Amino acid sequence: MPDTRYLLMATVVSAAVTWALRALPFAVLTPLRASRTVQYLGARIPAGVMVILFVYCLRDLPLPHLRAAAPLAALAVTAGLHLWRRNALLSIIGGTAVNVALASTLFAH
Repeated sequence: MPDTRYLLMATVVSAAVTWALRALPFAVLTPLRASRTVQYLGARIPAGVMVILFVYCLRDLPLPHLRAAAPLAALAVTAGLHLWRRNALLSIIGGTAVNVALASTLFAH
């Protein structure tokens, strides 16, 4: 069994490495916050990510089949809730609840 000094030093070294790895991104990225490019990307990327997720999630949806109704209804509820309340958490929870309820009851395989 390793002695106490070895264990203490191993703990200190691992804590220092963990702290440094967590602090390094903030130290490196701080000068970039004033960059116009980063500000532009920060304003545009969220919408682009949502479009990509939207297309990815619905790309294999069989539109002519009845089972496509649950995700489409959930999508409509999510969009409606978001336009109505402008609350992302409410929109996500509401759309997920509608999708799970419809998929597990009305449109179960």
